[in-house]
Amino acid sequence: MFFSKKDHQASSTLTAGELISVTLKTLINLAKPASSLDLHHLSIRSRQSGGYVSRFKGRGMEFDEVRLYQPGDDIRSIDWRVTARTGQTHTKVFREERERPVFISVDNRQAMHFATRGVFKSVLAAKLAGLLAWAAEQHGDRIGGQIFSDNACLELKPQSGKHAVLRFLNALVTPQDLTGQPGQAALISLEHVLARLTQHARPGSLVYIISDFRGINDKAEIHLAKLSQHCDVVLIFVYDPLESSLPAKGRYRFTDDERDVVIDTSDQQRLLNYQHRFVQRQKRLELLAKKMSLAFIQCSTADDPIHSLR
Repeated sequence: MFFSKKDHQASSTLTAGELISVTLKTLINLAKPASSLDLHHLSIRSRQSGGYVSRFKGRGMEFDEVRLYQPGDDIRSIDWRVTARTGQTHTKVFREERERPVFISVDNRQAMHFATRGVFKSVLAAKLAGLLAWAAEQHGDRIGGQIFSDNACLELKPQSGKHAVLRFLNALVTPQDLTGQPGQAALISLEHVLARLTQHARPGSLVYIISDFRGINDKAEIHLAKLSQHCDVVLIFVYDPLESSLPAKGRYRFTDDERDVVIDTSDQQRLLNYQHRFVQRQKRLELLAKKMSLAFIQCSTADDPIHSLR
């Protein structure tokens, strides 16, 4: 994958370095704007999703006690075993969990280090993750996460407080923590990442997956379905505008500072094939979200992450 450092249409407040990488200071400074996000109690409507709504369940509920049924109790909470044993109708009482685990999975693979507009997809993903982490902390939840590259995957157990947010943010900006194990040559697939996610995200968690979802396949869908059975899942699809619309005719140079490639857009069939693959991935995610009752958000590298989450 070649990375473009040209044609960025970004705010004048961002330096060239801030377009292609993110600093810990930048992520820490997201605490204030994150205070305006109320992601647990709002319905998240997918942008360009076809108009479906997915509601979060709110905080988890823990069993507290069994007591005699009282007028107004939900009949669905009746404990039939105790009722049969005692001859009197009893109902289960639940109490709200004070802290809900929030698990944020962030894609940091090579393909995420690319953009033709705005910031790199990897930078946008880190900012989205930072906003979600701060919003969760301010809501009193526990923050944990998963960060994965092409050859390694790091999980952080959910913990409470600002130290948990800082631990997560530091992992986002410290790629050396994602170096593969000695002798590990095989690339990590999205299927493998989601399989690990089902093992680390405890039931009742709110799970965000921030990625361009390259490599989504049938096996990955199986793990996603398993995860959605016990957790509230939000898919955040990060993409570059060039992926969704064909560029004007011409010759474009892409570089990663080591290799160069020039693409001649007069080859329209090649470009149409490229766009078709993007559209197919986008539609697949939308259908998955509908089928599994997931929230689905799309965010372009030229978009403001705060506005996208709102």
